[in-house]
Amino acid sequence: MTEELKYSIEVETVEMLRSVFDPEIPVNVYELGLIYKIDVREDAHDDSKAEIVIDMTLTAPNCPAADFIMMDIQEKLESIKNVSKVTVNLVFEPEWTKDMMSEEARLDLGLM
Repeated sequence: MTEELKYSIEVETVEMLRSVFDPEIPVNVYELGLIYKIDVREDAHDDSKAEIVIDMTLTAPNCPAADFIMMDIQEKLESIKNVSKVTVNLVFEPEWTKDMMSEEARLDLGLM
C-alpha cells in the first residue's frame, strides 16, 4: 500500500466518522472525542487493500445506543474503497470526559 493510499483512507475514515452520531447527542462521535485511535494497516493478503482498526469509547459504559453506533461505524468504514476489513474495539480506558470533545463540539452543545 502506498503512503498516498494510506493517507487517502485515513482522511476518508475521519470524514466517515464525522457522519456517525449518537442518537441522543447532536454531535458526531469524532468531535465528541469518542475515537481514541485510528490505525490504517496494509491488508496481509492484498497490498492494494487496507484494514482499519478503531479504538473508541462511549460517553457512558451503559450507553443504550452502543450497538447502533458501532454498527454504523462498521458499515460506513467498510464502504470506503480499498478497505478489506474493519475492526471496532470498544475500550473504556481512559474514561471519556467532556474535556475530550473538540472546541466545535463544546460550542455546539453550549458548553463554552
